[in-house]
Amino acid sequence: MEWRGRRQSRNVEDRRGSRGGSPFGRGGMRLPSRGIRVGRGGGGSILFLIIAGIVLWFLGINPLVLLGGGGGSMVAPGGSGQVTAERNDEMKQFVSTVLAETEDVWNGIMQSQGKTYPEPTLVLFSGAVRSACGSASSATGPFYCPGDEKVYIDLDFYDELAQRFGASGDFAQAYVLAHEVGHHVQNIIGVLPEFNRMRQQMSEVEANQMSVRVELQADCFAGIWAHFTEQKGLLEAGDLEEALNAARQIGDDTLQKRTQGYVVPDSFNHGTSAQRMNWFRKGYDSGRLSACDTFNNPV
Repeated sequence: MEWRGRRQSRNVEDRRGSRGGSPFGRGGMRLPSRGIRVGRGGGGSILFLIIAGIVLWFLGINPLVLLGGGGGSMVAPGGSGQVTAERNDEMKQFVSTVLAETEDVWNGIMQSQGKTYPEPTLVLFSGAVRSACGSASSATGPFYCPGDEKVYIDLDFYDELAQRFGASGDFAQAYVLAHEVGHHVQNIIGVLPEFNRMRQQMSEVEANQMSVRVELQADCFAGIWAHFTEQKGLLEAGDLEEALNAARQIGDDTLQKRTQGYVVPDSFNHGTSAQRMNWFRKGYDSGRLSACDTFNNPV
């Protein structure tokens, strides 16, 4: 995707490095999380080191000097820390540019219908974050909170998407963000409020089935964004394939087969790989909101 040198959105809130909250919450692009376990024998030693480190600090002794033989930076200048910082800065520029492109597209679509488009805020976080929808950990994946009209993402998610799930490329990353912005569009046109009202009276299976339709419409809205991005001449060779591959890799059936070896259709809440690819493509091919009616058409 040709994104460098283009406008970056100002609606970006960088909370990386701040402490979030307890690790729970709902996500829009959930992937199976990886657990980290500590053996019984290691807990006491770790606790001892932490306490010892605190005591040394109070005594005016830098524990890093005792551990590493020096009191300078833990990462040498020009080393991996600098590379990581530069990459993170570039990723921030990238998602800020993609967000700006979604703003241009959805402002134009809403204006053509005589409506206004309240632009969402993108929150960058690391580890965990608090939102109006509660607290969430990075394991939740990117998500949209209608309570504060913000999209939340830990940029490390993109590494997992590429390395663990085989969905690499900048347009795969753009698709993820455009999908979450699609949920914002659903919120302002009334789809999400109606879904949240109806789900209170649904069984778990019925709520999952309705959730699939909500998620597939967000995929279709992401496709609409891709349609107009292509019209601007910003797509490069292979970009569409990157987005479709990402949709394939995060389909409920594909994820369940990869993580547990079998599928449970009643538990699907985002859609199968084929469905996600199909609805993204419908939005991309048409560029029209009317093509994204997942509630009155077979999915």
